Amino acid sequence: MEQYKKMLESKMKVRFHDCDPFNHLNNSRYIDYIITAREDQLLDNYALDIYKLAKEKGIGWVAAQTQISYMAPAYLMEEVIVQTQLIACSEKSLLLEAFMWNADKTILKAVMWAKLVHFNLVTQKSHRHSEELMQFFKQIVSPLSLEMNFEERLKSLKQSELSMNPSANPVAGK
Repeated sequence: MEQYKKMLESKMKVRFHDCDPFNHLNNSRYIDYIITAREDQLLDNYALDIYKLAKEKGIGWVAAQTQISYMAPAYLMEEVIVQTQLIACSEKSLLLEAFMWNADKTILKAVMWAKLVHFNLVTQKSHRHSEELMQFFKQIVSPLSLEMNFEERLKSLKQSELSMNPSANPVAGK
């Protein structure tokens, strides 16, 4: 059985057209950057082409819920690191967790959870994952050590960031 990385990572540069008048990455663009990074990571790390699946098999995933916390601003022309991982999977849905960091991963800029529902493009209804997809997800899922909601996860991340760097202000910025 192939061993897959569970936490995927890629670099992106904050561009002018994605920024607000303060040269901060616009709030809505954080989601775009994270989803774009995840799409590239799936292809690069797992050879999973979600567009090919949609075209050839008529299946995909739609966002059912997105939760995001903006921890610190990402600035114009700044290089950021986007990390993503699958933290839960079920017959019909996935829960993605994503982090956006500064280039050396010392400042957490954003945390996002996205619940994605498996969708049949022909019937326009939610759809069960195939056994093949479920087996794949079981290989890449990285469940949290404790069951928690998004707010509890943020609290634990802020506490761990403060314990690693007591002078850090994890809620600085936007």
